[in-house]
Formats: sequence, structure tokens, C-alpha cells
Amino acid sequence: MAEDTPKKKRFKLRKRKDNPEARMSLGAHLREARNRLIIAALGVLVGTIVAWIFYDQAFAVLTNPLEVARAHGHNVTVNFGTVLSSFDIKLRVSMWAGFVGSAPLWIYQFWAFIAPGLLPKEKLLALGYGLAGLALFICGCLLGIWLIPHAVDVLTGFIPTSSTGYLDASQYLSFVTRLLLVFGLAFLFPEMMVGLNHLGLIKGRTMLRGWRIAVVFVFIFMAIANPLPDPWSMIFMALPICALYFGACGIAMLRDKRRAKRMAEEDAALDAALATPSTAQIGPANS
Repeated sequence: MAEDTPKKKRFKLRKRKDNPEARMSLGAHLREARNRLIIAALGVLVGTIVAWIFYDQAFAVLTNPLEVARAHGHNVTVNFGTVLSSFDIKLRVSMWAGFVGSAPLWIYQFWAFIAPGLLPKEKLLALGYGLAGLALFICGCLLGIWLIPHAVDVLTGFIPTSSTGYLDASQYLSFVTRLLLVFGLAFLFPEMMVGLNHLGLIKGRTMLRGWRIAVVFVFIFMAIANPLPDPWSMIFMALPICALYFGACGIAMLRDKRRAKRMAEEDAALDAALATPSTAQIGPANS
């Protein structure tokens, strides 16, 4: 009786010890990407299910700014306008929470897919930019979390005391998520400038000379994104980004200085090598 041929594993992730040089065919890369995407999708699905179970707690966190407004005497509440609104909001909140909650898993899957193809120096560079970007994005979201209760409190203060404001739940959820996303992305602006400097597309001194344009751009952006009518909140939100921009200018100028020094040393070494005659040229002359 012939021996049974072992079945191929349909779901197998790449291991470094099996392939120390990280060489893979196009088909293997596609299978690897598929497997990583499946794991990431399953992580998001599990996170969504968990968030669905704890939806009441998540919804209470999202509507906490309205509680603050009501504590200050503003008559405001969330309104579900249609029969399907409650289901739609629950699904959207659960999916958002599942996506954010499973972020460590799908970020790791992305990193595990690209890391074997990078050199050690490139790995450190990508990891540094990734961690810095994640930290800046979280800081921007935290600023948005601080701002939202104040914004809701001020904006609902225009409701007459004899009236009640019925906020559409879908629009309120979009307002909160977009505000968090805007502030998170705004904090990535300085890192983007450092990245352009690292690629050699812009110099640190050029960034510093254009600080007036950058500051005006930041204040205009915050004036548009800021839901509060007073200018002080706009200034408060713009100052951290301006500080990050000047920090990015300093980092870029330091990198330019180190790059210029390294290039000067390489040019000096090359000139010295060209100026020194080789032994093959000296030999026949001495003989």
C-alpha cells in the first residue's frame, strides 16, 4: 500500500529560521499577505464582537460630553430618528471600537510582513518612525478627547432654556470621530516634514525659513477644525503643533549637519585614495 503523501499546509506564516535570507517567490508573498490579512481581519472581528457586548459602556463614554452639558443646565439629548438608527449606531460604534482595540494585532501583522525584507538599519528607521507616529497620533486624539466636552458644552449653550436640543445620533457620532481623526492626523504633520528631510527633499534651514507660512497654515487649519467660537481654544490647540514643527526643524537641521559631515569625510577619503599611487604603478618604474 502506497504511503499517504503529506498534505500541504494551506495556512502557514513565514518563519525566519526556515528562510534565513527571507527569499520568497511572488506567489509566496501573495499567500503571506493573504494569511496576514486573514489574521488581522479575524482580530478586528473579535474586537467588534467584544465591543458589541460592551456597547452600553462605549456609548456612555461617547455621550459623556452631553452629560457635562446637561450638568451645566443645557437641555440636550441624543435622538435616534429612524427604526434602524439604533442598530446602525451600535454596529458603527462596535466596528470602530473593534478596529481601534485590535490595532496592536493588525499593526504587528503589517510589520511582520514587511520586516523580513528590510535591512537592519531600515528596520530601526521604520520602527522609529512608526512608534513616533503612533505616539503623536495618540497625543492628537487625547487633545481631541479633552476638547470635545468643552465644544459640546459651548455649542449647546446656544439652545434656549425653554427648548430641548435633539441631536441626531449618527451626526453626533460622525462629529466625535471626525474631530478625533483630524487632531490625530494634525499631530503627524511635523513627522511628515522630518520624513521629507530624511529623503533629501527638503532641508532643515528651508523648513525654518518658512516657519511663518507653517504657523499661518497651522492656525488656519485649527480655525477650521476647532468647533469652539472663541480664539483662545484655537491658540491653545495650535501651539503644540507649532512647537512640534520647530522641533522637527531642529531635528532636520541636526540631520543635515550630520549628513554634510559624513559626505565631507567620504569625499576626503575618496580624494586621498585617488591621490595615493597604487603599487602596480610604482612597481615598473622602480624596476
